[in-house]
Amino acid sequence: MLTLTSAELNTWIAAFLWPLTRIIGLISTSPLFGNASIPAQSKIVLSIFLTILIAPNVPAMPAMDPMSLAGLLILLQQLIIGLAMGFVMRIVFAAVEMAGEICGMTMGLGFATIFDPLSQGHSSAISQFLSLMVLLIYLATNLHLVLISSLAASFQTMPILSAPLNGGGLHQLAGWSGRIFSAGVQLSLPIVAALLITNIALGILTRAAPQLNIFGIGFPITISVGFVMIAVTLPYMATPIGNLFQEAINAIQQITTAMLQKTE
Repeated sequence: MLTLTSAELNTWIAAFLWPLTRIIGLISTSPLFGNASIPAQSKIVLSIFLTILIAPNVPAMPAMDPMSLAGLLILLQQLIIGLAMGFVMRIVFAAVEMAGEICGMTMGLGFATIFDPLSQGHSSAISQFLSLMVLLIYLATNLHLVLISSLAASFQTMPILSAPLNGGGLHQLAGWSGRIFSAGVQLSLPIVAALLITNIALGILTRAAPQLNIFGIGFPITISVGFVMIAVTLPYMATPIGNLFQEAINAIQQITTAMLQKTE
């Protein structure tokens, strides 16, 4: 007759529940998997499936009741780690969306907004276009699989421990958030520079011929120049966006390592 002690049962529950929490945190915030259009039931099923594959290879975990205060603190710790890993990758998408917002406002299309299912808000049409483009790059380069691979490796580089997290990792995460602004400006810089030159030329033209209606000719010209520059620069955006994704993968490894340093 098979008999189980409460300690063995708690060990089995913890061996599944703690990795599941980290995986759910990543799935809920990462691009593609965390899309609001994907049902919550599908995300939970995917998280359970990944846990069944990853949990057998997870290093030994603390022997404690998962429902105790210490066990709940570990549960919260794993949720924070998973959310942070997904948030790092999501920042790349936010940077590209910001580049689209800058281009749209410079072109004069700041009023052309549509509903964004990712952020549950409204964003410009240019931003939505670039967001779909970066999602295609994300899928074409199998970065969604690389992210899951990094998640599985994180259980080796940052095992489940009862010690508190190191604040240095969270500090690095906050620093990485600054890439939203720097990368957004860098991606939009060619288009903004071309539109700046166009506006300067229109200003000189208006000064030379005051009878011209600048509002009548300037608006379609800036929009046309903006679309032409987007078409010209679009083939060259894959390289910097790919570099951003590589930076994000490296940032995930650095942040998880920094979180572990204090606990060793």
